[in-house]
Amino acid sequence: MLNPTDLAAFPPDFAWGTATSAYQIEGAVTEDGRSPSIWDTFSHTPGTVDNGDHGDTACDHYHRWPEDIALMRALGVGTYRLSIAWPRVVPGGDGPVNTAGLDFYDRLVDGLLAAGITPSVTLYHWDLPQTLEDRGGWTVRDTAEHLATYTAAVAGRLGDRVTQWATLNEPLCSAWIGYLEGKMAPGRTDLEAAVRASYHLLLGHGLATQALRATAPGAQIGLVTNHSPVEPATSRPEDLAAAVRMDGHTNRWWLDPVYGRGFPADMRELYGVDLPERPGDDTTIAAPLDWHGLNYYFPVTVSDAPSEPVPHVQEVRLPNVPRTGMDWQVGAYGLESLLLRLTDDYGVRRLYVTENGSAFPDTVAPDGTINDPDRATYLEQHLAACASAIRKGAPLAGYYAWSLLDNFEWAYGYDKRFGLVHVDFPTQRRTIKTSGHRYADIIRAHKESSVTD
Repeated sequence: MLNPTDLAAFPPDFAWGTATSAYQIEGAVTEDGRSPSIWDTFSHTPGTVDNGDHGDTACDHYHRWPEDIALMRALGVGTYRLSIAWPRVVPGGDGPVNTAGLDFYDRLVDGLLAAGITPSVTLYHWDLPQTLEDRGGWTVRDTAEHLATYTAAVAGRLGDRVTQWATLNEPLCSAWIGYLEGKMAPGRTDLEAAVRASYHLLLGHGLATQALRATAPGAQIGLVTNHSPVEPATSRPEDLAAAVRMDGHTNRWWLDPVYGRGFPADMRELYGVDLPERPGDDTTIAAPLDWHGLNYYFPVTVSDAPSEPVPHVQEVRLPNVPRTGMDWQVGAYGLESLLLRLTDDYGVRRLYVTENGSAFPDTVAPDGTINDPDRATYLEQHLAACASAIRKGAPLAGYYAWSLLDNFEWAYGYDKRFGLVHVDFPTQRRTIKTSGHRYADIIRAHKESSVTD
């Protein structure tokens, strides 16, 4: 748990924040010129999302953003990580820019700054315009180039006020879960398509980085990736090899090329798919970054499973280990180990935990309060892990709790609640949970101790 020694480990200028993404909260999917995204299509396809849920209204943030900024102020956060909806800004995927779409983000950024909250903007959080998917999506190079053009349009409007930018959020999920496993949009199950998508996502990251450097001088640019430490179930050689494969699939494939090592040779061999490489792509993908964002939720233990799809592993459920409402293993030690791995193995000089949180069932008491001790405990355990990593040399500059609001949790619909703020979706009533109040107390205590010091 978090104690005064842990709190003292965070530097005085540590960025305390919370995070959301456009499709999960905005709603208003047909307003002001927005076009359908792959998630609009996927969520309206029968059988893809629990309970037939979709993001048509979500948290109605598009209309209720002033209320949500007020909630951020109540929590005391100094920064907010949001994403821009590509189909709201460039409805055709490429081509004309929709001024009304950019106007919304203009108002939101101004509102945040007026409230003393620093915006951190993610350019792509999975909501690819459907028109681009119809033309091949991330399996084709054009999409990476269109990302750069869209990036320039957004930075051209917001770059005078937004300084912190992330190109992509969790490209692993876009490629592996969207194109390989079919459990997320666009719902494809094709290894060759998935590997090509993974390549073009990272190429798009590099091209978007170039566009940001050219359009918004002084921008602080990062990439947000999600990772899990991988452990073998036993010391059998087969399980040790399975852990190496899973680490390659989950971690090294997404980090090695970004930090100039190229795509891992062992994983190239395992996938057996020729990458659509062109001269100079490796340099583009490895464009220097100002920071790296880590999204962390759970560690993974695996055993060898040759009959399973690539990477031929299966997760092993450890006995007597707590799990969240997502059935994810709780292991705060994994956050510390990943922060140190990024620091020591990849030489990252500025780190943010850009997402970390937990879903648990919530019960609204008769008086309207929501007591969620499991989520509050998860929060404290992982902040203590952050403090330990800082003491060991990790250059951690900020933490963004996932999530500000209960929201549309992708293929899980609205049943899985990650929010520090409870949302009653029929009425859109917002209520800060016990975990939210605890986060506010931690932020307040850190600020007070920093002033005292």
